[in-house]
Amino acid sequence: MSDLGPAVETVVRRCLGVKPGEEAVVVVDAGTRTIGEALRDAAAAAGADAVLMVMDERANDGNEPPASVAGALAASDVFIAPTTRSLSHTKARKRASDGGARGATMPGVTEDMLARVMAVDFDTMATRSRAVAEVLTQGSSARVTCPRGTDLRLAIDGRAAISDDGELTAPGAFGNLPCGEGFIAPVYGEGTVIASSLAPLGLSLDPARLTVAEGRLVAADDGLGPEFIELLLSHGALGTNLAELGVGTNDCARVTGNVLEDEKILGTVHVAFGASAAFGGTVSVPIHLDVVVLDASLEVDGQPVLEAGRYVLGQR
Repeated sequence: MSDLGPAVETVVRRCLGVKPGEEAVVVVDAGTRTIGEALRDAAAAAGADAVLMVMDERANDGNEPPASVAGALAASDVFIAPTTRSLSHTKARKRASDGGARGATMPGVTEDMLARVMAVDFDTMATRSRAVAEVLTQGSSARVTCPRGTDLRLAIDGRAAISDDGELTAPGAFGNLPCGEGFIAPVYGEGTVIASSLAPLGLSLDPARLTVAEGRLVAADDGLGPEFIELLLSHGALGTNLAELGVGTNDCARVTGNVLEDEKILGTVHVAFGASAAFGGTVSVPIHLDVVVLDASLEVDGQPVLEAGRYVLGQR
């Protein structure tokens, strides 16, 4: 078993800055209870009045939690959600954040992942994340390519990007842990994505070929592609909305098939479909699924951010 101690302390004290007297809520399901108990104990040790809530695993990322959990999130000062499926893009999470609760979701987190990926040099990772978010915010168009055939063009003008750098101490602050990305909700997109890691399905030995037209996923072939689009279509046409463009900035992350980690890998691009309203888009639907492009190249308004999996922003 990995030593969770340092990572848990980093989450509770550095990232979230839990203080004495605060009400802290930790939400788990059966598969993540051990991590949740460690986080609750650390929050209690920091002086918080800490509560562990155990719910049933949701069917998909983005599905809403029970009303009782949603109420607890909204009533908390700080929340942590190490759950098997993601609560990041739910109305319950957004309502809690809008009400001033600060928090972190940790969908699919494992003990090994948390211990390893949270050992990153936070200052370097945060600098990269903020630089990526600034370029995306200022940009109007982006292009993603890779040697396997990815060629996706996106309109991103008028949208503000987010730096997922682990700094979650301000009221209403929200992020994903382990951290390490800059991301934005695109306005539009067209092209092809060749994806090696697909949430929640894992690694696709034969990479999936995803076709995007008019801002929607319209076809998914090869590998895990057909299963992926079926999950999205189970929530109707809005499930195929092109929801996110993100860039990994964490050099401790590695390819595992768990998108929570894979999307943070330095030199990768991830694209998500489904809900975008929680971070600057307009689509609210109870699903949000990411795919990861390896060896990615990314240009924003012609400015190189990644070149064949190398981070080059600001290096010229």
